[in-house]
Amino acid sequence: MITRRKFLKSIGAVSAFGVSTAAYGVGVEPVLRLRVTRYNLTPRQWPADLRLRIAVISDVHACHPWMSLERLEAIVARTNALNADVIVMLGDYVAGHRHVTRFIRSSEWAAVFAGLKAPLGVHAILGNHDYWDDKTVQRQGKGLTVARRALEVVGIPVYENDVTRLTKQGRPFWLAGLGDQFAWMPARRFRRIKRIGVDDLDATLAKVTDDAPIILLAHEPDVALRVPSRVALQLSGHTHGGQVRLLGWSPAVPPRNGVRLAYGHVRLKCDVIVSGGLGCSIVPLRVGIPPEIVLVTLGKDAPAVA
Repeated sequence: MITRRKFLKSIGAVSAFGVSTAAYGVGVEPVLRLRVTRYNLTPRQWPADLRLRIAVISDVHACHPWMSLERLEAIVARTNALNADVIVMLGDYVAGHRHVTRFIRSSEWAAVFAGLKAPLGVHAILGNHDYWDDKTVQRQGKGLTVARRALEVVGIPVYENDVTRLTKQGRPFWLAGLGDQFAWMPARRFRRIKRIGVDDLDATLAKVTDDAPIILLAHEPDVALRVPSRVALQLSGHTHGGQVRLLGWSPAVPPRNGVRLAYGHVRLKCDVIVSGGLGCSIVPLRVGIPPEIVLVTLGKDAPAVA
C-alpha cells in the first residue's frame, strides 16, 4: 500500500518534471537550439545522375525574444555554410503569436534574408500567417502582402501558383510555388468567401512546359494527398512538427486520411518532406522538435529512401 509520504513525493516529482519540461520547452529549445536535418533520396521521377542540394528554411516567425534579428543572422550564416545549390523559403516569416516583447517589421527580417546566397538563387513562397497578418489584404480580398513586397524588394522572388525553370550543369528542373491554402481564413470576419485558399495546384502545374522533373513548394503539407506523380518532390512546412513531438508522435497534428504529414519524409505519389521549421506559432513552445534547417540531397550519391 502506498503511503501518504510516498504519494506526495510522487506528486512532487511529477510536478517538478512538468515545470522543468515547460521551462526547457519555452526557454531552451525554441531559442538556443538549432540543427541541420539531412535527407538523402532519389525520387522515382528524379534522374539518378542529377545531384542537387536544396537548403530549406521554413516558419521563421520573426519576433523578439524568440526569433530575434541576431538569431536570423545566425540562421542565414548556417544556411550559407551548407553550400546548397538552391535555397527555398517556405513561408510564415511574420510572428505567429502575441507573446512577444517586440514585433519585427517585414523590412527588417527581409534585409537579413537578403544575405542568403546560392548558385541557383533563393526562392520563396508565402505562408498563412503572412496573409493573416496583413489586415488590409484580408479586408480587400486582394493585393500583395507586406511580407511578399518585403522579400521582393531585397531581390527574393515569391511564387504564388507560379513556376520557374532552373538548370544544374545543363540539366533542367522546375520549381513550382503553390499559393497558400489557408490565406483567407480570417477574411470570413469581413466578407463572405467560398474558398479559404489562394492555391491552384492544377493551374500551377499547367505552367510546366516540358518533362523536366518538378519540385513543388507548398506551405501546408496536406495538398500532398492531391499531388500527382508528375511531381518528384514536395517541400512543406507549417506544422512545426507539432511543436511538441514525443517518440515520433505529434499530438497536435493528426493524420489526414490515414497519412501522417506532421513531420519528416513520406512517400506518396511523390516524395514529401515536411520541415519542423524554426519558429513557434500560437505559443512560444517547442519540445522534442528543435528548430531546424533542412538540407535535401537529390540524385547522385544520394541513396534511395525506402
